[in-house]
Amino acid sequence: MLKTQPLVILVDVDNTLLDNDRFVADLSAHLVMAFGRAQSALYWQAFDELRSQFGYADYLGALQRLRDGSDNQAELLRMSAFLLDYPFRSRLYPGALDTLEHLCGLGRTVLLSDGDMVFQPRKIQRSGLWEAVDGQALIFVHKERMLAAVQRHFPAVHYVMIDDKPLLLASMKRAMGPRLTSLFVRQGHYAAEANTRRIAPAPDIGVECIGDVRALRQSDLVNAGANALPTCEAIP
Repeated sequence: MLKTQPLVILVDVDNTLLDNDRFVADLSAHLVMAFGRAQSALYWQAFDELRSQFGYADYLGALQRLRDGSDNQAELLRMSAFLLDYPFRSRLYPGALDTLEHLCGLGRTVLLSDGDMVFQPRKIQRSGLWEAVDGQALIFVHKERMLAAVQRHFPAVHYVMIDDKPLLLASMKRAMGPRLTSLFVRQGHYAAEANTRRIAPAPDIGVECIGDVRALRQSDLVNAGANALPTCEAIP
């Protein structure tokens, strides 16, 4: 039987620890250079269709679909290498690894990400994030719907969720209440949701960048969630 920990800290990957928007921009530029704008547009059309169908970003699946309409085999093979060998470590936000080291000193720290079972683990491994948490990672299609599974894998008295998506944090907070502290990192394109709509409940803690988390103590993380009441207030 797994031992219940006092605190488990769950940390998102894309646009929380790693600048995925920058990766997407690099991928877009590479697609145009290798295939031209028309076929690049077909790739992103396939990407959007797969995301709507399966609920996660399937970069490799979209490339597979692009093959059906292209006879440029050499570039397609090089494209797969671009994805699998991309230097994700260079796309970590400043202080990301130091922040994980800090969090590991406060409680069991686990990467909790959405994605497929090939490319997303590859990204986490090549970035150095996998090693930083000793392989403690979970990858789901919709992580906010998998909270029971998360708690089975990593039982704890209290949880912290660190993410760049305020609506996802609100969903998890509604499900777990005071047992979860929601920590919003204002990075990446999803963070704009905080400026355009009201979030209910608002995150318990907000920081400007992942490196700011290093200033927080264990008591800060626990008390902010345990004492918070669900509200419809704007994000602080």
